[in-house]
Amino acid sequence: MAANVYASATDGGSGGDSAETRSGTGVRTAGATIDCPDVGSKLTSVPEQARGEVDKELALLDEQIAKAYQRLSESAQQVQQDPGFADNAVVNPLKEKRAATLERIAIAIDRVGDRPGGLEALAACTVEAGNEAPAQGEGQDGGDEQPAEEQGQAGQEQGNGQGQGANGGQAGNGPVAADFADIKSVQPNANDKAGASGGSFATSCGVNENGLFNSDNIIAAPGVTNGAHHFHDYVGNQSNNAFASDQDLAKAETSCDDQGDKSSYYWPVVRLQNGAQEQDAQKPGGGIEGNAGEIVTPKQVTLTFVGNPREKVTAMPRLLRIITGDAKSFVNGPANANASWSCTGFEDRQLKDKYPLCPQGSDVVRTFKFQSCWDGRNIDSANHRTHVAFTDAAGNCPSGFRPIPQLVQRIVYDIDAPSLQDGGRTTPLFAVDSFPEQLHKPVTDHGDFINIFDEDLMGEMVDCINDGRKCGAGADGGQNPAPGEEPQEEPTKTPEAPQEEPTKTPEAPQEEPTKTPEAPQEQPTKTPDAPQNGNGGGKPGDQGDDGDDGKGGAAKPPADKPDTEPEPGDASTAPGGAQPEVKATASADGGNAAEQGGGSKNGDDQDTDGLGDSQAVGQATSAAPTPSAPSRTEPQAVGEGGLADTGAQLWPAAAGAVLVIAGFVVLRRVRRSHL
Repeated sequence: MAANVYASATDGGSGGDSAETRSGTGVRTAGATIDCPDVGSKLTSVPEQARGEVDKELALLDEQIAKAYQRLSESAQQVQQDPGFADNAVVNPLKEKRAATLERIAIAIDRVGDRPGGLEALAACTVEAGNEAPAQGEGQDGGDEQPAEEQGQAGQEQGNGQGQGANGGQAGNGPVAADFADIKSVQPNANDKAGASGGSFATSCGVNENGLFNSDNIIAAPGVTNGAHHFHDYVGNQSNNAFASDQDLAKAETSCDDQGDKSSYYWPVVRLQNGAQEQDAQKPGGGIEGNAGEIVTPKQVTLTFVGNPREKVTAMPRLLRIITGDAKSFVNGPANANASWSCTGFEDRQLKDKYPLCPQGSDVVRTFKFQSCWDGRNIDSANHRTHVAFTDAAGNCPSGFRPIPQLVQRIVYDIDAPSLQDGGRTTPLFAVDSFPEQLHKPVTDHGDFINIFDEDLMGEMVDCINDGRKCGAGADGGQNPAPGEEPQEEPTKTPEAPQEEPTKTPEAPQEEPTKTPEAPQEQPTKTPDAPQNGNGGGKPGDQGDDGDDGKGGAAKPPADKPDTEPEPGDASTAPGGAQPEVKATASADGGNAAEQGGGSKNGDDQDTDGLGDSQAVGQATSAAPTPSAPSRTEPQAVGEGGLADTGAQLWPAAAGAVLVIAGFVVLRRVRRSHL
């Protein structure tokens, strides 16, 4: 099994090279991180007039933490030699900067409302052991009550790094071996509910095969370049960046099959820690902030809206914004964490704070179940949480909230289980992008959604769900395998008889179709071209013949496979002979990503983030997904054979021509005899 990845050249670092050497970032760690109170979660009430200014100051707090973590990680030797170095050189200066920022937040709110109290107490930060989780219950208060199945789980506590002296990973800030768990060791723990509105509505928006990335977050940090400090995959709306207005989003292009869905769906990218240098390696949000390695393109993405166990659902308001999970939950604590990791064939077993080790023939799955209760008034809130909520264990919304369709995102990756025994040198570790101080912990996984369905389509969704039907452009694909289903290492072979004995057409000489497709059909997991097609559909829970369930699964060649020949019609080969390794462009019109989804500029149209014209790494050469091929059990079309077939079709005509000529010769001789 080979990962479907955006190709990028490696720097040659592997084996025993240090994290500093392989990442090129100069980051060194001693297993420590920065733990600061999450100010944003405490600001539950901010006047609308002050929101813009407060959001910018909150983003500045994140930047201050990121820089402090970088200083700490680069000073491992000094910290070991002088126990007071971290406080004097990192923590105390950070406290001073945070105090000034918090004061500006208080002034901004006081200008149009009541001054918040107690902000000054949130200025102090501490240095914590990087591979130890905060105690349960610590961190942010959080207002979201998770469903019972979304709560933490027994036996899956955070590890202590297994004696590692650093935070591991390509950039030195995670992941570590203790962040992984064998999915077979997890007891079944998923419990899906059905009830009053038991239908579903699926939308199909691709897998980000066009490579739209940036490190912004328009929900949490609007107007701030690199507000997320990690890169996101985007599907659906193609104009999502920090500076997009509601009007920009409404008139944007969409990758969704149903053009009535211009919603924005985005999540942190997953990377292989294999020493590769993506084109964001020296950029904010990328390698500079510890997000290093090869970006993995999802093999499959399903976006399904489901109902409520107790009541009929009501329509989502247009431009409703929802963040599920907590990108800072490693230091904040689990109150708002909502990560869920598993493997195809084992999706009745979910991990919250571990990455799964999947058996051969099984793919990595990450699932987000979004909040499904709305306060009926606001499309966003000051902390981006209190306007929506989860149901309780029985499926009831909190008082004053009404049920809305629940978005369930299921993202599948073709990734091998990493070799933990050698730190991922044989088979690389993988991890989600994160804030640098969050150390790529799986518990920090999160998803973002902005509703931009047109009203008619939203109405169809609500009616479909409430009527108990399955509807939508993606309703036919992405079904989960049966709970507990064991993955098959070799898929069931496709019947060969129809291809060897195709139905005879009137042109009898055509006895055999072209034989080219037969080899990959007999052994789909063993062909040399399998990496281009996501294992050829040989895994449970995956749809389609090429790992593409109709969701636009892109087939990307691996970075280090330049001599692998693409299959005919392979969409991973871009027009114009572009090389698969080149995945970025500075062009302002490159598929909208550079202009709308890429780097940010100030009012003078100057680049303010050092990313040139685009943060959208991977924009240029990814082609559209390969159209679904005809069923592999059907014979080839007449006339598509080789030279032998062509000759077999032409010999009757040649024989007829000979007979005609012979007739002319006989007739001429008869005439001469009469003369």
